[in-house]
Amino acid sequence: MNINLRTEGLFHRDQLESWVLSRQLAINKAVGDGMRAFVPGVKAAVRTQAQQGLKIKKRQFLQTFSAKVFDRKPRVLPVMYVYNATRWAGIHEHGGTIRGPLLIPLLGDKRIGRKAFRRIVTDLLRTGNAFFKQVNGKTILFAENIRENSRGLSGFKRAERTRSGAKRIKRGQEVPIAVLVPRVTLKKRLRIGDTVRREVPRLAALIQTRLNS
Repeated sequence: MNINLRTEGLFHRDQLESWVLSRQLAINKAVGDGMRAFVPGVKAAVRTQAQQGLKIKKRQFLQTFSAKVFDRKPRVLPVMYVYNATRWAGIHEHGGTIRGPLLIPLLGDKRIGRKAFRRIVTDLLRTGNAFFKQVNGKTILFAENIRENSRGLSGFKRAERTRSGAKRIKRGQEVPIAVLVPRVTLKKRLRIGDTVRREVPRLAALIQTRLNS
């Protein structure tokens, strides 16, 4: 996900070519320095918005929201990109539909990483301890609560106890793991573009300060 915004007012791009090289280099340096000074603040603002929008607290994920400045060409104004390094975050900025079939983990309000979930499901299917059943018109993946599955099923057993109100999951009991769906529609949960736009006046002020120094 890239956020690409453009603002003008300090000077116009088409006028840059008419200035002498020394002036171009000075402007380039001022803009680049201003952008680099701006990066920490905008990263913090974007990560805060992502944390609030996605309800994710893991620092490792929040750090995938970042910003970079590109200013190596002296005759071209620097560019700053605000972006997310994951492949799927962009859909939360605009909303949309992901077509499946997809397995959605039944963990209540808990989360599990894609790789960890895939590993658990793969192990269960490979050992023959997982199976699909139709429940109230839904296709549910179950696993039998046996000793071999104990470690991988811990989170799913906890979620099942919460749903059913049971104090414990008995040995041999079927535990729901995931629901199979044809598609998932996601609502807009991020406002990264709006967050960056609100920060642009501060960026302009930082650049202006360096131009005047």
